[in-house]
Amino acid sequence: MIGLTHSEISTTDTRNIEHILKTSFNKYAKGKHLQENVSDLWGDGIFAADGDKWRQQWKLASYEFSTRVLRDFSCSVFRKNAAKLATTISKLAMSGQVIEFQDLFMKTALESIFKVGFGIDLNCLDWLSNQEATTFSKDFDDANEAVNLRFINPLWKLKRFLNIGSEATLKKNIEIIDKFVHNIISTKKELLAMNSAPIEKDDILSRFLAESEKNPETMSTRYLRDIILNFLIAGKDTTANTLCWFFYMLCKNPTIQEKIAQEVIDLTYSEPNDANLDDFAATITDATIDKMHYLHAALTETLRLYPVVPWDGRCAQEDDVLPDGHKVKEGDEVFYLAYAMGRMPYIWGEDAEEFRPERWLKDGVFQPESPFKFISFHAGPRICLGKDFAYRQMKILSIVLIRYFRFKLTDNAQDAAYRVTITLHMKGGLHVCAFPRAI
Repeated sequence: MIGLTHSEISTTDTRNIEHILKTSFNKYAKGKHLQENVSDLWGDGIFAADGDKWRQQWKLASYEFSTRVLRDFSCSVFRKNAAKLATTISKLAMSGQVIEFQDLFMKTALESIFKVGFGIDLNCLDWLSNQEATTFSKDFDDANEAVNLRFINPLWKLKRFLNIGSEATLKKNIEIIDKFVHNIISTKKELLAMNSAPIEKDDILSRFLAESEKNPETMSTRYLRDIILNFLIAGKDTTANTLCWFFYMLCKNPTIQEKIAQEVIDLTYSEPNDANLDDFAATITDATIDKMHYLHAALTETLRLYPVVPWDGRCAQEDDVLPDGHKVKEGDEVFYLAYAMGRMPYIWGEDAEEFRPERWLKDGVFQPESPFKFISFHAGPRICLGKDFAYRQMKILSIVLIRYFRFKLTDNAQDAAYRVTITLHMKGGLHVCAFPRAI
């Protein structure tokens, strides 16, 4: 696409993707155009930042994600929330109610990222009711959708100036979001102030608060707000959306659902019983998770077809030539289309559009692909830091739910539709019925 100020190239060529994300990493950045579009919401958070601000956040976050303490703590949180979610589903199933899975996954993921990322229990925030959490989540999703529309609407700046349409709604969304996030920061500071000891740095937010004490001129309250929002979208939307599409595909493919259930039954030891959900969840160890190759393959197959971020890109900082011969001028943008790539026969074979976890297995063992082919977690120096973190959360939740229930769509003939925000939501949610799993 040739524009007045710059041109845009969209590609599904894995050579081009490796070139811009790794080989010529220093020649490409997020760029001013993307940052201008998303700055009202994302600010200078890790997803939009370049240069020193990106390196600062990457360094602190990468250290946090690499610690054994976070791994153990996050798994305990995931197990607790998985049992809590299964209890909710059990009650709804017993009363014969239809379950809206997307909403439940979003709430569970939000609660998990609060505890793991910010060291805060949602129920300890006396200013936060369930309604406020629901309102925030909705405004956050709406804001991401409005920001995404800016990339295809050349008149968005005029609409913002006139304060009309989607831009007027976005402004209201951001006001609610900002209030919510500033309350997080204030609450965390108050919790830390109650302890006479220095900040323990036991969660991501504490680590950034400690950094703000050392460098207040570079780590402002606004910057902290940006960091928190970026980690919220990373910790909430990614796992919740993937789980939503995962269970949708299991409902569409009941044979695969039963294969996963058999793997779970074979590798876990507790009998499913409503009275000991917490006990069962507590038995899910790293060793158990690591043995579940078919579950891992099915989750990965979901991400291949329904990547959380369906498209992304980089902006050229200097003139360049892509491996396929396309010439790129300084300021041009190169977009790679993860959603389209997952359906390309020349990348994945003639059955590219089929949901087939077996494509990831060799003799029953999971075999990873090149990150430039399977781009759902991105690749190169900016590859997703929370990849393993996300897989653990999704596996633990899936193990508990699939061990206890069998799921069916309320309308198996109807195909899901997309609500494309920055991430790939399911339009209208996922409506299922749950049935206790007989042994």
